[in-house]
Amino acid sequence: MNDKNRARRLLLPGFLASILAVGVASSPAAVQPVAAIASPLPMPAAIPYLGSLSTVELPGHTTVPANGDINPYGVAVVPRSIGRLVKGDILVSNFNAKSNLQGTGTTIVELDPSGALHLFASITPRAVAGRCPGGVGLTTALVALSSGWVIVGSLPTRDGTAATAGAGCLIVLDSSGRVVETFHDKLIDGPWDMTAWDGGAVAELFVTNVLNGTVAAKGKVVRRGTVVRLVLQTTGVNVPRNLLETVIGSGFGERTDPAALVIGPTGLGLGADGTLYVADTLDSRIAAIRGATYRTSSAGPGSTVTQGHSLNSPLGLTIAPNGDILTVNGGDGNIVETTPGGAQLATMTLDGTGGGGGLLFGLAIRPGGTGVYFVDDGTNTLALLH
Repeated sequence: MNDKNRARRLLLPGFLASILAVGVASSPAAVQPVAAIASPLPMPAAIPYLGSLSTVELPGHTTVPANGDINPYGVAVVPRSIGRLVKGDILVSNFNAKSNLQGTGTTIVELDPSGALHLFASITPRAVAGRCPGGVGLTTALVALSSGWVIVGSLPTRDGTAATAGAGCLIVLDSSGRVVETFHDKLIDGPWDMTAWDGGAVAELFVTNVLNGTVAAKGKVVRRGTVVRLVLQTTGVNVPRNLLETVIGSGFGERTDPAALVIGPTGLGLGADGTLYVADTLDSRIAAIRGATYRTSSAGPGSTVTQGHSLNSPLGLTIAPNGDILTVNGGDGNIVETTPGGAQLATMTLDGTGGGGGLLFGLAIRPGGTGVYFVDDGTNTLALLH
């Protein structure tokens, strides 16, 4: 076994190894976090990744489909061509319908790198009736797996207010954009953002949840936000099977907000050593959950990597090719690079509209590691920092 394969084996949790041993066929796809697929070899940690990027392509490319859905939230790069999915294309989920009511968006669009757009999925309430409490309102939680499945979170409302929010679910789509399954239970309560470890035959989803007691608190902060890990069998079956769910993070601050619907733990990124990084929005910090791929209990709100300074209500989060943590602020238009050790290395302004905070959500690394895709919900566009 060479060093690279040995490193990949170290990421594979023991219980996943057992699952594979009893009949889940392994995939030739690289075993690594989804966000790291097609990234180059790590750069020295002392060199800021953002230092190699200087241009923001704005206003970028529209994310508005024919039905008028707006407020782009989730971003995911397609890892493999299959069905209607084209490798290197970018998927974007919309949170608002044309009415601009939050938690009513139903579409995922697919853009190629030149900005050409087509509709990947339009998810009707009927398609998830009885299987997604509250209906459809697509969030930042969006993942595209190498096995061809696309999974998106739903935190639905009837009228755009938190008072009518439903618990929602995770919606599983095939490579043609058809709903084939949903995951909904007491642990899935307002899925807000998501990342994944993609093993081909098996995948792990890491999901933040922001409705655990939030609506009942009527705007007051409650410390009940969670991070849930789902272990999925993703090949060898007609649809993905949810094999195991575990709460691996808990006690994150969350509250309802008239402008943002809800504020709570948002962006997630999985480090090469199995540490999960969480954008703790209300506390303006990055939290770390060690051993996220295999732990069997909650790490509480995790350990603090860094807090404050350039962090200003961080929302979207991804892992840079050099292993650093990239976050975009909800309180201003900036992206911040932080080392796993907690040093804030660089800050850049992404929002060129003058709209300030609350406009930047999902992030994804461009294939080849040569830039960062991000959405601006003030202009309803996908843009690129390169």
